Amino acid sequence: MDAQLEKPLAAIFPLPFRVLFLVGLGILGWATNLHGLERLGVDGPGILELQDRSYLPLRSGSPSRNKQPLAHAFYAPLYRLFVIYSTWCFGAWLLYRVQTRSTVALVDVFAYIPGVCILCILTVLLCTMDIVQKRERDSFLLSAERCCFPASDGPIHFSDVIFADILTSYAKVLGDLWLSFWMLLPGGSLLSIPTYEGWYQWVLPCLMSLPYAIRLRQCLIEYWSPSNTSRRPLLNAIKYASSFPVIFLSAAQRLVESELVKVGGVSAEHKAWHGEHPLFRLWLVAVVVNSLYSFWWDVTNDWGLELLNLRHTESRAVVFPLQQTVTADRTPLHLRSSGGLSFRRTNRHGPPYPYGLRPILLYPLPVYPLIVFLNLVLRMTWSVKLSSHLHLQSEGSVVIFFLEVDVGIPAH
Repeated sequence: MDAQLEKPLAAIFPLPFRVLFLVGLGILGWATNLHGLERLGVDGPGILELQDRSYLPLRSGSPSRNKQPLAHAFYAPLYRLFVIYSTWCFGAWLLYRVQTRSTVALVDVFAYIPGVCILCILTVLLCTMDIVQKRERDSFLLSAERCCFPASDGPIHFSDVIFADILTSYAKVLGDLWLSFWMLLPGGSLLSIPTYEGWYQWVLPCLMSLPYAIRLRQCLIEYWSPSNTSRRPLLNAIKYASSFPVIFLSAAQRLVESELVKVGGVSAEHKAWHGEHPLFRLWLVAVVVNSLYSFWWDVTNDWGLELLNLRHTESRAVVFPLQQTVTADRTPLHLRSSGGLSFRRTNRHGPPYPYGLRPILLYPLPVYPLIVFLNLVLRMTWSVKLSSHLHLQSEGSVVIFFLEVDVGIPAH
């Protein structure tokens, strides 16, 4: 079979450009989140404490004590940053496509194009000059520093929790960035994933587990805080800790393949199922535990549904929101007494709300079972995304790439 047909994605849209695409998608997603929250009447910057003194001031000057900056001042620069970033990356990819002319033999000849593109982006990110949305770049670096080196006796800002959660969505992207680095070095190839021996093979799983380690430490700091009286941070920490066996047992599958090749020949290397090996079965158990525990956490704690809640609850009537309004009050939503929502009760003395849901429903009833089912599916694919050996076997697969595109969908 022709090599061009074997690896179309690797030749047309190589891994370094896929990494850049997903980073740009994250910038756009963050901007649209802040924008969407404002349209729904939710004070996103207030909830995320973006006006706190620990954050960098707005370019237009620090806000007064009595007036908080509008959400537009936060998401508009992000949109501009996305336009600049995407224009630069698209221009580099277009130049690469013109030069390679869909010829596999020319892919590695012009591999320097994505390399120069990434190098320029990193240079601008670290640049101290007031260009290309410097406030947003500095805020990103400051948040990354706070997440990586949090004070054990200090508070965990909600914005840092969100930032670390976003990083967990980009765990595989961090691994792909490491692989891209080696693919772009002399002797590397954009058409094949580099292989490692010895301790180098554990660098990739360590990088992929770094976001989960950051989030795990945040949960433990919250749990050990003198003011904490809840087990919730500890239960949340268990969720992130359950990701490590999936990541490292996946990396250990190379040992499984090498042992099976000695017994069954080279054909055993290309099989996806190795159920006869104990390490493979351990990886499957880790995937199931991580997926189901994360699913339970989403439904019970993040969404407040009682479907998987073993505690007995009283029967209450269903309450639906009547309307949602944008108020001039810029106090953070979690500090307001009632926010901008008005509610109606279906029947003051009526039957209890449907089994497994909650008394306050923001969407029509049929939405909830559908979302619960989709979340279970996404949680299962999420564990698959943490399994590096599957990605190495299917490099160039469009399916694996689209699994990466769903970053951020599961709630952490």
